[in-house]
Amino acid sequence: MTSSLFLRVSFALSALLGAIQAAADTTHYPLTIQSCNREVTFDKAPQHALSHDINMTQMMLALGLKSSMVGYSGITGWKSVTSEMAKILDGLPELASKYPSVETLLNANVDFFFAGWDYGMSVGGDLTPQTLAPLGIKVYELTESCAFVMKRPPASLEMMYGDLRNLGKIFNVQDRAEQLIAQMQQRVAAITEKLPADKPRVFLYDSGEDRAMTSGRLAMPQALITAAGGRNILDDVDASWTRVNWESVVERNPQVIVIVDYGEVTAEQKEQFLLSNPALQSVDAIRNKRFVVIPYVAATPGIDNIDAIETLTSAFHGKSL
Repeated sequence: MTSSLFLRVSFALSALLGAIQAAADTTHYPLTIQSCNREVTFDKAPQHALSHDINMTQMMLALGLKSSMVGYSGITGWKSVTSEMAKILDGLPELASKYPSVETLLNANVDFFFAGWDYGMSVGGDLTPQTLAPLGIKVYELTESCAFVMKRPPASLEMMYGDLRNLGKIFNVQDRAEQLIAQMQQRVAAITEKLPADKPRVFLYDSGEDRAMTSGRLAMPQALITAAGGRNILDDVDASWTRVNWESVVERNPQVIVIVDYGEVTAEQKEQFLLSNPALQSVDAIRNKRFVVIPYVAATPGIDNIDAIETLTSAFHGKSL
């Protein structure tokens, strides 16, 4: 075969493979997607989507879906918005600072609601997939939150990647989703290949004084702590975000405490509370003042999870990545 003919054949094969890849990345409707313990079918890509909470809104925007959204909800009423996030949100209205109502969705002509259980929806509440279905509003549930309505394995990064993939399929932007996932996986791989064998005992502190709001093995921090080479002291607790007694924390004696930063009580105030709590004075993390802070958006499923893993890895093992 001559070189010119070889080049023509190569270009033709490349074009063919590119066409095949493009076809594979194109959504064919109707599309049926698994969402928790149910299936939801889309006849076309949603055009008036609403995302709830900062982590899910970030996922939508990272996939370039701003033009398909009527707005977001549940951000300013709970968390502060960074200047960087404010730029990303610019031009996109917040329809409810905390929890949206059915009327909120109807008034905005919403056709797709991306939320989760305990992330804008509650079992038996007014806003659920079952109450919205008769109104023509499709709901996709954050996979981590499925623990509130069904049995599922411990939290993993694959669950978050799966949400991105499903959003990519629903909105016909699968190429963007796969590219974003690949970038995140590369960053995680660069971290995990350098982890030492030692796994410090870790306790995540979200909030609470009489009892601690924390993460069992079904909430996202389980996956983040594991990926960073630590061990969640509550990795045997078959629960998502949950409350525990301080006695349980003392008994399991964490070496590091991860503080989730959000809301009116600052991370510094949370740290001072823990340091001054008489019940915790025998805990290694308290005696050695080993704290690490991650923002709410990085502690819940979303694109900032990789930032959290990098921060935790450095804090657990004293490394700069």
